[in-house]
Amino acid sequence: MAPPTYDDDDFVDQYDDLEEEEDELSPEDKVAMQNGTAEVRKALGVEAGKVTVTQIQEALWHYYYDVDKSVAYLTKTFIAPAPKPAAKPAAKPAPKKAPEAGKKAPAAAAKAPKKSQKSEEASKEASLASSVSSLKVSDAPPPKSKGLDVLKEFEQSASKKNVSFVVVGHVDAGKSTLMGRLLLELKLVEERTVDKYRRQAEKAGKQSFALAWVMDQRSEERDRGVTIDIATNHFETESTKFTILDAPGHRDFVPNMIAGASQADFAILVIDANTGAYEKGLKGQTREHVLLLRSLGVQRLIVAVNKLDMVGWSQDRFKEISEEVSGFLTGLGFQEKFVTFIPISGLNGDNIVKRTEDAAGAWYKGPTLIEGLEASGPSTVRSFKKPFRMAISEIFRSQQGTTTLAGRIDSGTIQVGDALLVQPSGESAYIKSIMLDTEAKDWAVAGQNVSVALTNIDPIHIKIGDIICHTTDPIDIGDTFTMKAMAFEHLLPMPVDLHRGRLHAAGQIQSIAALLDKATGEVIKKKPKVVQPGGVARVLIKLEAKVPLEPGQRVVIRSGGETIAAGLLE
Repeated sequence: MAPPTYDDDDFVDQYDDLEEEEDELSPEDKVAMQNGTAEVRKALGVEAGKVTVTQIQEALWHYYYDVDKSVAYLTKTFIAPAPKPAAKPAAKPAPKKAPEAGKKAPAAAAKAPKKSQKSEEASKEASLASSVSSLKVSDAPPPKSKGLDVLKEFEQSASKKNVSFVVVGHVDAGKSTLMGRLLLELKLVEERTVDKYRRQAEKAGKQSFALAWVMDQRSEERDRGVTIDIATNHFETESTKFTILDAPGHRDFVPNMIAGASQADFAILVIDANTGAYEKGLKGQTREHVLLLRSLGVQRLIVAVNKLDMVGWSQDRFKEISEEVSGFLTGLGFQEKFVTFIPISGLNGDNIVKRTEDAAGAWYKGPTLIEGLEASGPSTVRSFKKPFRMAISEIFRSQQGTTTLAGRIDSGTIQVGDALLVQPSGESAYIKSIMLDTEAKDWAVAGQNVSVALTNIDPIHIKIGDIICHTTDPIDIGDTFTMKAMAFEHLLPMPVDLHRGRLHAAGQIQSIAALLDKATGEVIKKKPKVVQPGGVARVLIKLEAKVPLEPGQRVVIRSGGETIAAGLLE
């Protein structure tokens, strides 16, 4: 669905409706309010006597307990207010309401004595209007930038390369179990933790799911036995820091698989070697996942032929699957030199970190899975010198007034102190800190998965799927796009959903401008009524809301729960 649009009145009405429900502070809010009040008084020093506890707590509530912003507001409004024009009568004391339309102050702050409320109502409104017009969220000083040459810092750093890979395949192919075994073999998960999961799985009658639960942490995923959202984890070898993106295999959660694949440098395609299971998978989600990987620009693949122990480590079965899948991949445009086939057993750990000790599998002389991973770095040069772009995957709000955004940097570089823009809201913010894995950094570059803490922005303006960029080189927003699309199903003017990473937007194929030659891109036929599966066409899409997109980005088009096309925005 398209992200909803709001105006200021929507938020005022929303909070007005909730006023009677906010009589009580939560225990966490009470602690934050108490600590914040003490910190504000300490920061104000001798000037603290000029403001009341009510005024302090109202400011803290409004600014999500951000002490710096609260002090700046109190100083500007009550301690050193701007001089009023001589022609106007002196304003009454500053209002007890929050400085902008928003949440009602908590009961702890709202129960101050009231003096002749009716007689002061008009002057309160005038004073409030004056406060709002003079106050900006950016009153707090922005974080200081060190003015670093980020590209030079990156070149001189001895840091390991950062690589992300997505794990895809048909439901029940063993993706989560494989990744759980990999983390166990690398000693990133303790054996006793897996033993605990094994006992829990046995109680639930799902003995084989213990390793999968290393990745699938949500209760719904464990109950259903399928990955629902993207499960992430990290590990590193001597040369590389890896981010695992374990994507759902079930057809109901393909949008989450798209989000995972859009963040990946390469992919592991897991195939169940069991008789019947492989054939079923190739006709099911395996086929759709491979189509999506290619459409989203993934070029390198490791094909993990899983559960080979269950067919007696049959070399003929491995060869049969490898040849058939290889032909399928080549037909979609994958190059043989970028595809590696590895026979494994995710449950037992064969050929993952160590070679299988089963004599029946001694015929395999190729790389183990971990060796294949280390050899499969990014196949394309990262866009360090392009404008900064990062799609938001997760949002966290702290009580200290900062909002932290997690995601993978698509292009460009950033450093602490940079001024950023969140699109499509158009709100600006500053970078307060950058975390790479669990390490605080002064800068970050394209290809890295980071957490960026922002100040001077209200989190109400940020949504998952939004793009952050520099204020000096912003990404445009729009609701009408032309794309060069490869059709997986019949295309004609119809309602569709556009997907890019975590961005989902509803819209309509308005028209088909032309059929194109797959090889040359030249126009074959103008204004066709329909595009057949396998055809390439230029189509015009109108969305229900404006979203941040730009030429060159890869998007996926879905309709009725099916992926019907993918391609490049023009």
